[in-house]
Amino acid sequence: MKPDAKPDIPVSHARVDSNGILVEADRAIATLNEAAGGSIGAPIAVPALATIVRLAIRLRILVSRRVTVADHDIDLDLWVRAQPEGERIRLSISGWREKRTVRVVDRDEPGAALDADLRWEVDAALRLTFVSIDAARRWGIDALSLLGQPLTKLFALADDALPILDAIARQRPLSDQHATVRGTDRAVVIDATIRQDSAGNFAGMVGGARAITDHEPVDDLAPVPVPAPTALFTAGLDKALRGPLARIIANADTINAAPDGPVGEGYAGYAADIAHAGRHLLGLVDDLVDIQGIEREGFALEIEAIDLADVARRAAGLLAVRAANGNVAIAKPLATLSVPTHGDFRRVLQIMVNLIGNAVRYSPAGAVVTITCGAAEGEAFAIVDDQGKGIAPEDQARIFEKFERVDPSEPGGNGLGLYISRRLARAMNGDLTVESAVGEGARFMLTLPA
Repeated sequence: MKPDAKPDIPVSHARVDSNGILVEADRAIATLNEAAGGSIGAPIAVPALATIVRLAIRLRILVSRRVTVADHDIDLDLWVRAQPEGERIRLSISGWREKRTVRVVDRDEPGAALDADLRWEVDAALRLTFVSIDAARRWGIDALSLLGQPLTKLFALADDALPILDAIARQRPLSDQHATVRGTDRAVVIDATIRQDSAGNFAGMVGGARAITDHEPVDDLAPVPVPAPTALFTAGLDKALRGPLARIIANADTINAAPDGPVGEGYAGYAADIAHAGRHLLGLVDDLVDIQGIEREGFALEIEAIDLADVARRAAGLLAVRAANGNVAIAKPLATLSVPTHGDFRRVLQIMVNLIGNAVRYSPAGAVVTITCGAAEGEAFAIVDDQGKGIAPEDQARIFEKFERVDPSEPGGNGLGLYISRRLARAMNGDLTVESAVGEGARFMLTLPA
């Protein structure tokens, strides 16, 4: 029974200290917080409220937005205001209307995670909306800091992202996915069910993680066999994903652009986040399709005479807007420079876009990304120098492996770009190497036969 979750509550108030601890609260907020496992004197347990409070604490400004909060078997549509008052935050909540949605969570499926050690939920953009606080604390995890972050910020998936993509595309539970908890050496098994909205569209996942104990039989720990990328995408998974992702991106961009008039700042921000997440997943699909090709037996490229300097200039042009938005300059080869070589034009362009894009992404504002092209000792080369934080020697081999990044906690790609680029370079009788030192930027060199 939820006597406070009714439309007749005009405004309910609470106060939170600078550490996110709920100091006092009206009955409605206290009841909602207790239902999520929280209490007075402890961090706010409702993920959406905790996120808004944390933002107000960090920015020291009024944060006001509409949120949807799960309360037992219903969703509540709330309007939340977080106003800094000295060292505390005054939380005001109005609305309290039940939101009619269909939440599909079959408790008989493995993904319901009734026996899980740690429970979690993600939205349609695969961003964490709930992490069980008590379990997270036992595992040494800051649950509140994870809210709004990608699921991969919590788990490093042992079988990469393919099982999750498959579960989303086919609208079926995720079972026995092996993973490691980020920041720890704790091995876990993940289960999850798909959540749908009233129209039957993907709306997120509800899941749990079970710690693997040392005494469990090895046979029981073997991951469920997952088809190789080739098998999955041959079965049409790429086509199954592209259409929905394209619609998600287009609709989110439309909301963000507000062609029919102003849209609330909160909604516009959410739409931008959804579009960004959609493009990230679409890029992952493209990369997986590439892996399908380059790892296929008999893979070959269309080798022809090309101008490496011209390709580098084209790649720099494609990234000019992104660089300008990040206040990063790109110094590209002179228009008069020509460096003849042999390779597949489209694939060489793909490599250069990846290298320059990475350099722009990891360069600080005001930095310069320098592209140098030339030929020496029978090889043509293109060098991309950045002024980022550099790559430690022990990480320089690892970044060319699948799904590997120097710092997975940083916003960026999916860890496939350099793996694909090196495979493509070597398929053209060339290579891709890196020279770097921490604090001194990185230098990536593509070589091809001159």
